[in-house]
Amino acid sequence: MVTLNDIAKMANVSKSTVSRYLNNGSVSQKTKEKLDKIVQETGYQPNAMAQSLKATKSSMVGVIIPRYDSPSTNQVLQGIDSVAYEKDIQLMITNANLDLERTKKNISLLQRQKVGAIILFATEIDDELANQIKSSKMPILLVGQKLENSPSFIYQDYEAGKIIAQHAIDKGHRKLLFVGVTESDYAVGVLRKKGFYDVAERNGASVEFIETGFSRSYSYEKALEFLPKTAATYIAAATDHIAIGISNASAELKISIPDELSLSGFGGYSVTQNVFPHITTVNYPFYKMGETVMKKVVQVLNQGTENIDDLTELQVDLNIQGSTNKI
Repeated sequence: MVTLNDIAKMANVSKSTVSRYLNNGSVSQKTKEKLDKIVQETGYQPNAMAQSLKATKSSMVGVIIPRYDSPSTNQVLQGIDSVAYEKDIQLMITNANLDLERTKKNISLLQRQKVGAIILFATEIDDELANQIKSSKMPILLVGQKLENSPSFIYQDYEAGKIIAQHAIDKGHRKLLFVGVTESDYAVGVLRKKGFYDVAERNGASVEFIETGFSRSYSYEKALEFLPKTAATYIAAATDHIAIGISNASAELKISIPDELSLSGFGGYSVTQNVFPHITTVNYPFYKMGETVMKKVVQVLNQGTENIDDLTELQVDLNIQGSTNKI
């Protein structure tokens, strides 16, 4: 493998000269042309981590994801990666594992690595994390949650809840059940539920609420308990994974969907096409979100945070499948 020292010897210059050249520092035109030729001929690839630690402006971007097993996160990452590859930007991805303290440590880690910006997939934001984000000299862009005076990229979660509730009402259902998650996740745990409740109550429908977790298996076990007891004819699950868990439990209990019970989710995950009947859901533009936030990162790296909108909201739409029916 060709090293920086090898490049210096081939060009008959010092290592510091090669380092300045690689970091777009000041070198003579003659030396630059010589090094251009050597780097091209040898295929030399500088160490991106080392460059980021030395350079005033880094071409590396840190990404903090909430967990590895999230289909929505993976789709957003694909969108981020497509723009990063096009712009020759390297990504450093860290996992928070749905742990708030780990999120804070990951921010500090990426700041020490001197990445050019951080993309944070935010699930929960407490006062300490909010202060950490706002006081950071390094730009931090949030995906999925909103924080005042910080660049935030969100979906229409409240509108999504309204859309699903209106679908249930239009199908004639008046006994509804919302299966959600903890309100510490404001977008999923609060906004989707609030949008659903507001439309349901406005139309005289009754709504039960049951809290579950994000995992399909936990939601399946929970559904085995509540399905035999509920009087609801329509269940709205806060995510598609939760909906799939409920669908599997319904099959086990021999409750027919949609003949006896209508079921819907949120997300638009492709995995909803792997269960039968296919699950009615709200499509979220995850890939577009990745492209959108990464294009803003490129703008931040080139121009700074001035003229960057504090809030970008992406639209969602209803995808009616076979799991919902008229009562």
